[in-house]
Amino acid sequence: MKIKKIKIGGVETPNNVFFAPLAGFSDSAMREVCSLAGAGLCFTEMVSCKGLKYTPEQSVELLHTYDTEKLKAVQIFGSDETIMGEIAKSEHLAKFDIIDINMGCPVPKIYNNNEGSALLKDLLQAEKVISSVAKCGKPVSVKIRIGLTENDYVTREFARMVEGAGASMLTVHGRVRENYYNGEVNFVEIEKAKNAVSIPVIANGGIFSKEDAEILMEKTGADGVMVARGALENPLIFQEILGVSCGYSIADLVSIQIDRLSKRYGSERSAVIFRKQAAYYLKGINGGKKLKEQVFKSLDISEVKEILLSAVK
Repeated sequence: MKIKKIKIGGVETPNNVFFAPLAGFSDSAMREVCSLAGAGLCFTEMVSCKGLKYTPEQSVELLHTYDTEKLKAVQIFGSDETIMGEIAKSEHLAKFDIIDINMGCPVPKIYNNNEGSALLKDLLQAEKVISSVAKCGKPVSVKIRIGLTENDYVTREFARMVEGAGASMLTVHGRVRENYYNGEVNFVEIEKAKNAVSIPVIANGGIFSKEDAEILMEKTGADGVMVARGALENPLIFQEILGVSCGYSIADLVSIQIDRLSKRYGSERSAVIFRKQAAYYLKGINGGKKLKEQVFKSLDISEVKEILLSAVK
């Protein structure tokens, strides 16, 4: 695939291979790992604007960043345009360079609250949300799915609305809401979005190798790709797609990630937090099931680190 910089409003990324906002995974430590591996832009996991307004102590932790993040991108969600606009201008998001709006999350607790992918069925409300957030003056991007159900796609119309409402970039996950993360990625619908707008369009879905990224770019004509679960299994996927060595081994990155978590949360809590990520690192490794059991029983991050490093070297 062609590696290039992406201009998002007044911000320019070093390349067009991004790390997705993943609930429960895209914390500051994982973002640093992916950035070191070559990712051109990394997003926080989605943060509730209502949460930041009414119970900030429960949400602000998700906004933690490191000074090493040269470009800081936050993903927010909600459906109340007034609250969304207020939070976009607030001190909570002051340190972020880019604000992304989630309009693709398929999980019931988000969807049933008329947030995330539920906004795909309410074009006018989605437009109000984007326009309100865009008034903050920072570059705004939007992440969507191609529709709620198969053969009832909204991609082209929604993409045009996103651009018209003031967004500077659009990311399209090429699956419908009802399919969650299963099934084939719909290249045609992503291509429709790309052809409908002049802002950059990033393709998302099903990238677990350099070949996957190249096919997605070729089939859709997108400006870049966003890697999700593929990066959880192997952060070095970024250097593979870019074709340039990042200078780190997977063991190096695991060590950095664990050390960051340990310093921030202490031994026991970081051991618990890291379990979900460890399961991805151990996927497909010989003896991985037994090692996973050991990790999930441990409350000592040093022990967890030892187990992981023995497996990934």
